[in-house]
Amino acid sequence: MGLGSTAKKIQGLSDRAEAMYKQVQQLQQRIIGLEEEMDDTHDTVKRLDHQLGEQRALLLAIADKQGIDGEEILAEAAIDEAELEDDSQADDSATEQPIENAETHSSESAAE
Repeated sequence: MGLGSTAKKIQGLSDRAEAMYKQVQQLQQRIIGLEEEMDDTHDTVKRLDHQLGEQRALLLAIADKQGIDGEEILAEAAIDEAELEDDSQADDSATEQPIENAETHSSESAAE
């Protein structure tokens, strides 16, 4: 009776080990797939970045031929974008402030 029980336990362990091995293989395949996707995405980003640089140079050359200071326009756009980000961050902190005050007031009320 002891040997039969031991054989069942060993078979159970063997089945679990096999299932875990299959899971590990599946995870390895998923990781390899993700690495390949990441490499493809990296290549795409590099290509797009290069194309963007070429387009920027082309637009600056066209602007220069038209007598427009392209660098000044880009600088103004960067300033506008930074101001929008600052406003957005200020709005986010303003919406968080009442929540913090409410928690402080509820703590003070509980202490009284």
